Amino acid sequence: MEKWQKWLEKINWVELLLSAGLWAAKFLLIIVMFIIIRSVGRRLINRMFDKAASHRKMSNGRIITLQKLVANLFSYVLIFVFAGILFKQFGLEIGTLIAGAGVVGLAIGFGAQGLVSDVVTGFFILLEKQIDVGDYVTIGGISGIVEEVGLRTTHIRAFDGTLSYMPNREISTIANHSRGNMRALVDISIAYEESIDKAIVVLQEACDKVKEANPSIMEGPNVLGVHTLGSSDVVIRVISKTINGEQWAVERELRKTLKEALDANGIEIPYPHQVQVEKGA
Repeated sequence: MEKWQKWLEKINWVELLLSAGLWAAKFLLIIVMFIIIRSVGRRLINRMFDKAASHRKMSNGRIITLQKLVANLFSYVLIFVFAGILFKQFGLEIGTLIAGAGVVGLAIGFGAQGLVSDVVTGFFILLEKQIDVGDYVTIGGISGIVEEVGLRTTHIRAFDGTLSYMPNREISTIANHSRGNMRALVDISIAYEESIDKAIVVLQEACDKVKEANPSIMEGPNVLGVHTLGSSDVVIRVISKTINGEQWAVERELRKTLKEALDANGIEIPYPHQVQVEKGA
C-alpha cells in the first residue's frame, strides 16, 4: 500500500488532467471534422451527378449507379485517412500503421482471395455497363430490381420486397430484362369443336383494338396461329413487343380482351365439366 501511495503522490494530476482534456478535445475535433467533410463531400458528389443528369450525358440508372459507387469510395478513403489521424493521436505513426497493414495483408492474403475476386468482377461489371440501378435482372436464380452495384456486392430487390446481397464473384451470368423492347406472350385455348380459322380472325381483331388503345405496344399484337394441340384444347399463341417493363400489363390486358372476344363470338374455351346423372327410381 505504501508503494502505491508513493507512486500516486508522484503523479502530477493537473498535468494528467490537462493532457487527457487536450486529447479528448482533439478527438472530438477530429470526429467533428470527419462528419463535416463527409457531409460536404457527399453534397459535392450529388451536385456533380445532378449536373450530369441535367445535361442528359448518361441514363438515370447509370448516373445513380456511379453516384452510389463514388460516394462509397469517398467514404472508405475518408475513414482510412481519419483512422490514420486517430492512430497518430495514440502515438502511432501512419508509416507504422501502413507497414502493419502490409504484414497483416500478407498473413491473410490467401483468405482475401474472395474479396479480390469480388472487386475485380465488380469493376468489369461497371466498366462494361452490364447492369445499372433500376434494371430488372435475373442473377444466380434471383430476379428483381437492382438497387446498388458496388465493387464488392450487388443488391437486388425482389418483387416481394426481399433484398438480396450477392457477392460479385458469384455472378457468372446476368440476364438483364431492361435493355430494349420486351415481348408480351399470351397463349389462349379453344375447344377442338371450334373453327380455328374463325378463332384466329376474332382474336386478331381483338388484338388490333388493344393496339389502338395501348401506347405501350411497339409492335403487334399478332396471332401466330396454333401453338400446341393439348389433350382437350387447341392452344393459339399471340405475341407483341412492348416498352420495357410494360410487358406484364400488356399480357394482362390481352388475356382479358381475348377472353371477352371469344365469349362474344360464341367460341368456347375448354374447361373441366362435371355431369351429374340421377338414376330413376
